[in-house]
Amino acid sequence: MGRGDLTDQEWERLRPFLPVSNGRCGRWRDHRQVINGILHRVRTGVQWRDLPERFGPWKTVYERHRSWSADGTWEGLLQQAQAAADAAGELDWDISVDSTIMRAHQHAAGARKEGPPPAAVSKGVPAAGTSDRQSLAEPVRPAGGGGPGGEGLGRSRGGFTTKVHPSADGRCRPLSLVVTAGQRSDTTQLEPVLEKIHVPRLGPGRPRNRPDSVAADKAYSNRPCRQYLRRRGIRHVIPEKSDSKAARLRRGSRGGRPPGFDTERYKKRNVVERAINKLKQSRAVASRYDKRGYVFLGTVTAAALVIWLRS
Repeated sequence: MGRGDLTDQEWERLRPFLPVSNGRCGRWRDHRQVINGILHRVRTGVQWRDLPERFGPWKTVYERHRSWSADGTWEGLLQQAQAAADAAGELDWDISVDSTIMRAHQHAAGARKEGPPPAAVSKGVPAAGTSDRQSLAEPVRPAGGGGPGGEGLGRSRGGFTTKVHPSADGRCRPLSLVVTAGQRSDTTQLEPVLEKIHVPRLGPGRPRNRPDSVAADKAYSNRPCRQYLRRRGIRHVIPEKSDSKAARLRRGSRGGRPPGFDTERYKKRNVVERAINKLKQSRAVASRYDKRGYVFLGTVTAAALVIWLRS
């Protein structure tokens, strides 16, 4: 076993939920070998063509990563890891939300302007608590195309940038991930980030998608964000901006009451910063090399999966 490869325990946690061949397209190369190759590339940022030979043909490793990023397999594996932690009572639902910018390498530019082709039909991740490994996932067309903006690449004076919006549980582990262009505002992504939280139950019951509380910095301090959180019944701790406070005070009694703020709860907001630091320990996440936005999201999701398996 090489440095960074899956241990026997980690492999056994993933193996029941991995896609299987339908017998019509030939045999797949060993999943464990290919996943180790993908994780090696995520960790080191090496070019796909320069993968060590022990992982097999680089094209096979890349195509497996691309297809799993397109059909949601990486996201499904991440949700299964979260479900196991939740069933064991190890998931802290006092979450925090933030964003971080990654510099995009020049190789990340130049994707075709037309949308990506439909993903190949592959086996989806079975629902928690089931043993059905033969269910097929419908072909999907990932978002993208239309130039750099459609691939989550934003222009700045320094070049292309990409922004990742994660939510993290109280133990510094990513719960959900959204990729946008680097100039996108944080406030516009609070709802998509929270809507992507989807932790299945290992037994009967609906997946859990509502946290106990949410902490965020002043970038999320506006009326739409607070109204969305109140509508879903989620307690939140977001500091009020100085200009918003001044405007409220100028209106007197018509300005309403100040939003509640729990100082002790806000001290836990650093968990999302620490989760971002863990993600950026992977060089393929700290610098974006993937041309397609959905492939880069798969890269970040694979890095988050490793955090859950080894936390």
